[in-house]
Amino acid sequence: MSTKGRIFGTVVGAAGLAAAAGAVGIARQNRIIGNRAAGEEVAFGALHSAPRVVVADDAVDLHVEIDEPADFGGRPSADDDLTIVFVHGYSLNLDCWHFQRAAYRGQVRTVFYDQRSHGRSARSDEEHCTIEQLGHDLRRVIEHTVPGRCVVVGHSMGGMSVISLAEQHPELFGDKVVGAALMSTTAGGLDPGRILFPMLPLGLGGRFAGRAVRTLDRGHRVVDLARAWGHAVADVLTDRYAFGTDEVPASHVEFVYSMLNATPFAVVADFYPAFATLDKFEHLEPLGRVPTSIICGTEDKITTVGHSRKLHSRIPGSSLLECEGAGHMVLLERHEQVTAELDDLISLAQRQPDLGQEA
Repeated sequence: MSTKGRIFGTVVGAAGLAAAAGAVGIARQNRIIGNRAAGEEVAFGALHSAPRVVVADDAVDLHVEIDEPADFGGRPSADDDLTIVFVHGYSLNLDCWHFQRAAYRGQVRTVFYDQRSHGRSARSDEEHCTIEQLGHDLRRVIEHTVPGRCVVVGHSMGGMSVISLAEQHPELFGDKVVGAALMSTTAGGLDPGRILFPMLPLGLGGRFAGRAVRTLDRGHRVVDLARAWGHAVADVLTDRYAFGTDEVPASHVEFVYSMLNATPFAVVADFYPAFATLDKFEHLEPLGRVPTSIICGTEDKITTVGHSRKLHSRIPGSSLLECEGAGHMVLLERHEQVTAELDDLISLAQRQPDLGQEA
């Protein structure tokens, strides 16, 4: 397979829409092209805008940041402009979108938020640490931050949040939501032990992961200390499980480790059962109504490439980008390829008919 490794569905959908619209003849001024070199000279974690709060339906405060194009040299946004909503993964935070955020600043309206119990958002009770609740949270964020239509982009657990949104609020797809990207994620069949390797002290995991999580959660403060003490070992594990090759810059590894390490182990434990019971492959139909891009690394050790291929086979018209040799953090490791794929997705989404006006 080529480095880009892009595969299109044979059913009319994202690829069919591109052909029908005559992709070659698209006016360049109507196309968002991310600045793919942006972010290289900017420190990780340095990209922020004024904080906002969206209150979830169970009263948890979600930390939200919106990059308005006019604030970064672009034209002022109109209410009907497209908004791109980014949803991060398990034990990460909104900073993980560093390169994509830099690429689209000043060009398109973007929304970033920390999922409940992550980053700067408030802690959730254990009862609401579910994929279903994350779908409700995403709906709430869209309601409060998107005046027009949007594309939703989810990585890992964020992709599961997008799938949960499709399951619980299918009416949004094709109307409010006009495009989606599912990155390094799955709708079920996940071995939850894989996702814990970088977050357990000294790499404890495997088939004992469930028992280990339950046991360690009782002494989560000690676990957090152990994670800090085991920094050198954790760096190695983060490198091994988050990335596909040994050629990733040390700064990328340290950046991912810093986000993982900042997530209290109690939060890791609260969400663990949600991965073990995830089974949503029968709820993907709404994603087939809009351009949907599936992105993964062929060396992903957490949500292996088979998960993305299965999503692609279940979502008619979806496109599949397999980044050869990349790991779970493909959004960092192959950020230029990822941004190029999002460019195509945004272009397709911009050409979606406005169902509300048609009605």
